[in-house]
Amino acid sequence: QVQLVESGGGSVQAGDSLRLSCAASGRPFSIYSMGWFRQAPGKEREFVAAIPWGGTSTTYADSVKGRFTISRDNAKNTVFLQMNSLKPEDTAVYYCATTRYSTLLAQAGRYDYWGQGTQVTVSS
Repeated sequence: QVQLVESGGGSVQAGDSLRLSCAASGRPFSIYSMGWFRQAPGKEREFVAAIPWGGTSTTYADSVKGRFTISRDNAKNTVFLQMNSLKPEDTAVYYCATTRYSTLLAQAGRYDYWGQGTQVTVSS
Protein backbone atom coordinates (compact mmCIF):
# COMPACT_ATOMS: atom_id res chain seq x y z
CA GLN A 1 0.00 0.00 0.00
CA VAL A 2 1.50 3.30 -1.13
CA GLN A 3 1.19 6.16 1.32
CA LEU A 4 2.11 9.81 0.85
CA VAL A 5 2.02 12.11 3.85
CA GLU A 6 2.47 15.85 3.38
CA SER A 7 3.57 18.23 6.11
CA GLY A 8 4.87 21.76 6.53
CA GLY A 9 1.83 23.78 5.59
CA GLY A 10 0.65 26.74 7.62
CA SER A 11 -0.43 30.37 7.65
CA VAL A 12 2.13 32.98 6.68
CA GLN A 13 2.39 36.56 5.47
CA ALA A 14 3.08 37.55 1.88
CA GLY A 15 6.79 37.40 1.19
CA ASP A 16 7.43 34.63 3.72
CA SER A 17 8.71 31.14 2.99
CA LEU A 18 7.50 27.63 3.72
CA ARG A 19 8.98 24.20 3.07
CA LEU A 20 6.60 21.38 2.37
CA SER A 21 7.61 17.75 2.80
CA CYS A 22 6.06 14.59 1.48
CA ALA A 23 7.11 11.28 2.99
CA ALA A 24 6.47 8.24 0.82
CA SER A 25 6.19 4.58 1.71
CA GLY A 26 5.03 1.38 0.10
CA ARG A 27 7.03 1.48 -3.14
CA PRO A 28 10.72 1.91 -4.07
CA PHE A 29 10.84 5.70 -3.91
CA SER A 30 13.97 6.27 -5.97
CA ILE A 31 12.51 4.90 -9.20
CA TYR A 32 9.30 6.93 -9.19
CA SER A 33 8.70 10.51 -10.21
CA MET A 34 7.08 12.92 -7.77
CA GLY A 35 4.89 15.95 -8.26
CA TRP A 36 3.25 18.74 -6.31
CA PHE A 37 -0.19 20.05 -7.18
CA ARG A 38 -2.46 22.54 -5.45
CA GLN A 39 -6.14 23.34 -5.29
CA ALA A 40 -7.58 26.65 -4.19
CA PRO A 41 -11.21 27.02 -3.08
CA GLY A 42 -13.54 26.98 -6.06
CA LYS A 43 -10.75 26.17 -8.49
CA GLU A 44 -9.50 23.05 -10.20
CA ARG A 45 -6.40 21.25 -9.06
CA GLU A 46 -3.35 22.65 -10.81
CA PHE A 47 0.21 21.54 -11.38
CA VAL A 48 2.95 23.19 -9.32
CA ALA A 49 6.20 21.27 -9.77
CA ALA A 50 7.57 17.84 -10.58
CA ILE A 51 10.82 15.94 -10.34
CA PRO A 52 11.51 12.70 -12.20
CA TRP A 53 12.99 9.69 -10.51
CA GLY A 54 16.48 10.68 -11.67
CA GLY A 55 16.02 14.14 -10.15
CA THR A 56 17.91 15.87 -12.96
CA SER A 57 15.19 17.80 -14.80
CA THR A 58 12.59 19.57 -12.74
CA THR A 59 9.44 21.16 -14.12
CA TYR A 60 7.50 24.13 -12.75
CA ALA A 61 4.30 25.97 -13.42
CA ASP A 62 4.94 29.45 -14.78
CA SER A 63 3.24 30.97 -11.75
CA VAL A 64 5.87 29.58 -9.36
CA LYS A 65 9.05 29.63 -11.45
CA GLY A 66 11.86 31.40 -9.66
CA ARG A 67 10.07 31.21 -6.31
CA PHE A 68 9.51 27.48 -5.68
CA THR A 69 12.06 24.67 -5.75
CA ILE A 70 11.29 20.97 -5.77
CA SER A 71 13.88 18.48 -4.56
CA ARG A 72 14.03 14.92 -3.33
CA ASP A 73 16.03 12.88 -0.86
CA ASN A 74 15.86 9.28 -1.98
CA ALA A 75 17.61 8.08 1.17
CA LYS A 76 14.72 9.51 3.22
CA ASN A 77 11.94 8.69 0.73
CA THR A 78 10.94 12.33 0.84
CA VAL A 79 10.21 15.05 -1.68
CA PHE A 80 10.32 18.72 -0.73
CA LEU A 81 8.82 21.93 -2.03
CA GLN A 82 10.64 25.06 -0.92
CA MET A 83 8.33 28.03 -1.40
CA ASN A 84 9.80 31.51 -1.22
CA SER A 85 8.28 34.94 -1.78
CA LEU A 86 4.82 33.57 -1.14
CA LYS A 87 1.84 35.47 -2.48
CA PRO A 88 -1.83 35.42 -1.43
CA GLU A 89 -2.62 33.66 -4.71
CA ASP A 90 -0.48 30.73 -3.54
CA THR A 91 -3.14 29.95 -0.94
CA ALA A 92 -4.36 26.41 -1.55
CA VAL A 93 -4.26 22.84 -0.37
CA TYR A 94 -1.01 21.35 -1.63
CA TYR A 95 -0.87 17.70 -2.63
CA CYS A 96 2.05 15.48 -3.50
CA ALA A 97 1.66 12.61 -5.91
CA THR A 98 3.73 9.80 -7.35
CA THR A 99 3.95 8.21 -10.77
CA ARG A 100 5.93 5.57 -12.59
CA TYR A 101 6.24 7.91 -15.59
CA SER A 102 9.11 10.34 -16.13
CA THR A 103 7.55 12.53 -18.82
CA LEU A 104 4.48 14.77 -19.09
CA LEU A 105 4.63 15.19 -15.34
CA ALA A 106 2.44 18.31 -15.37
CA GLN A 107 -0.57 16.15 -16.16
CA ALA A 108 -2.45 15.03 -13.06
CA GLY A 109 -3.72 11.96 -14.88
CA ARG A 110 -0.17 10.56 -15.02
CA TYR A 111 -0.11 10.07 -11.24
CA ASP A 112 -1.49 7.02 -9.50
CA TYR A 113 -1.17 7.85 -5.81
CA TRP A 114 -1.92 11.07 -3.97
CA GLY A 115 -1.48 12.38 -0.47
CA GLN A 116 -4.21 13.94 1.66
CA GLY A 117 -2.89 17.47 1.25
CA THR A 118 -1.58 20.23 3.48
CA GLN A 119 -3.09 23.70 3.72
CA VAL A 120 -1.04 26.77 2.84
CA THR A 121 -2.57 30.15 3.58
CA VAL A 122 -0.83 33.38 2.60
CA SER A 123 -2.24 36.65 3.84
CA SER A 124 -1.44 40.07 2.46
